[in-house]
Amino acid sequence: MTVYDEKPWLGRYDPGQPAGIELEHDSALAMFRASVARGPDGDAIRYFDGRISFAELDRLTDAFAAGLAGEGFVAGERVAIFAQNVPQFVIAQIGTWKAGGIAVSANPMYRERELAELLTDSGATVLVVLQSLQRDVAAAVVGGTAVRTVITTSELDFQSRDEPAVFAGVERIDCPGTLDLVELLDRHAGTAPPPVSLGPDDVAFLTYTSGTTGPPKGAMTTHRNVVFNAQSYRDWIGIGPDDVVLGIAPLFHITGLVGHIAVSLLAGAPLVLMYRLDPALTIDTVEAEQATFTVGSITVYIALMNAPNADRAKLASLTKLYSGGAPIPPSTVEAFREVSGNYIHNIYGLTETTSPSHAVPFGAEAPVDPDSGALSVGVPIYDTIVRIIDEDGTELPAGEIGELVTEGPQVVTGYWNKPEETATALPGGALHTGDVGYMDAQGWFYIVDRKKDQINAGGYKIWPREVEDVLYEHPAVREAAVVGVPDEYRGETVKAFVSLRSQAQVTPEEVIAFCKERMAAYKYPRQLEILDEIPKTVSGKVLRRELRSR
Repeated sequence: MTVYDEKPWLGRYDPGQPAGIELEHDSALAMFRASVARGPDGDAIRYFDGRISFAELDRLTDAFAAGLAGEGFVAGERVAIFAQNVPQFVIAQIGTWKAGGIAVSANPMYRERELAELLTDSGATVLVVLQSLQRDVAAAVVGGTAVRTVITTSELDFQSRDEPAVFAGVERIDCPGTLDLVELLDRHAGTAPPPVSLGPDDVAFLTYTSGTTGPPKGAMTTHRNVVFNAQSYRDWIGIGPDDVVLGIAPLFHITGLVGHIAVSLLAGAPLVLMYRLDPALTIDTVEAEQATFTVGSITVYIALMNAPNADRAKLASLTKLYSGGAPIPPSTVEAFREVSGNYIHNIYGLTETTSPSHAVPFGAEAPVDPDSGALSVGVPIYDTIVRIIDEDGTELPAGEIGELVTEGPQVVTGYWNKPEETATALPGGALHTGDVGYMDAQGWFYIVDRKKDQINAGGYKIWPREVEDVLYEHPAVREAAVVGVPDEYRGETVKAFVSLRSQAQVTPEEVIAFCKERMAAYKYPRQLEILDEIPKTVSGKVLRRELRSR
């Protein structure tokens, strides 16, 4: 793959040579300790009216680690964190590192079977869990796993407000047989945990991903991966201690883990948490906290710009905007800029690349491919090489479509206890992403779609994203998703699902006619269903499997 010298932001990476970016810290824990030393009194976490300074976060995580040791935890064991965007997530993660352990992120939307699979696969011996999730999910499954210590906590802790809509119906719950986190921290306050040694190649956390095939796998994200991409975020965008990081991505997701927590710990910038996403509350929080940077799915930005209190004055401070995790229609970027005055920069990566492998340089605008209408996901970040290959593994030249294969210091070492899956997805350390795209002659990359999402209608290949981009141009459409469904004549045909903007009224036939005027005959949707909401994961990705099952 040609890398163009006239594009200075294009990275270089040779697996046999030292990385072009020198790691400033041996571990994510060392990264945090450096920020504590530089600015102990600065806010590390803001949670409604609660404030936790870097020095206080250091003391709390010491107490957490000492508490783990007191319960028999030893270095190398795993701590599963089953919670929303609350300060306790950050406390548990850093405290786990101080105890020499590995943090395991659990999606708070998991039900019993999914949580049991994660706990069993990771072999976690400690579970940190919100009281409501303990009652509704975890209590029924921990007995059949290696978990011997359950630490419960409330989303009402570390702040005093109870009026936000996100706390509607929330109450403190008694959880017999568990330890209360706040009580544990109080009991071990002022206690230093036993010293541990963490290096770049030690695993910092396991992040579970379904990847391209098969059951969820725990990607082994090393401290090197975390530090490298925290530095990449900081330097690529220009994030410093005067910035305020807005936590809109779920903390269990790789975007939240690196683009929120790790960036905040490295830059010494406060991280603003809001338990879970409420668009109107988020906009008010941006204004109140003067948040400057965030990264999240495009569906979050769609929700924000459609909130009743969205306006330029409230969103003015939020100038460092990035979005990834799902294709971004150019029309949505422009619609958000119309509302907020600020441009959303594209970013691309996977769990296995510890968040970004590509990004649009801050201050630049992504080009739009004139043929497909696709918005570029950017260029490879520092020290990263990306090749486009065909089905035979042959490297393709610029302009040709194939699978993206990524190499760089941010690529994980493999999957937890899954050597065969590691060998398949990461042969020689190069990640075969399962994403299909191409690079143009100037070095910009474009994602077409996932391999498995391509629609084959009578021999014609159709990428859902291309149809979705046209749907987003319709003034009544708020969100759109396209899948292939069985068809007696064509084998497979295009079906679209859309949700509408507030007060908008339109029929499926009218939207189909809109697409028919703007697309080749084989591409436009033959079926269209209007939903109140497009089903999505908590990280904002469309659940195409659920739509197909309809």
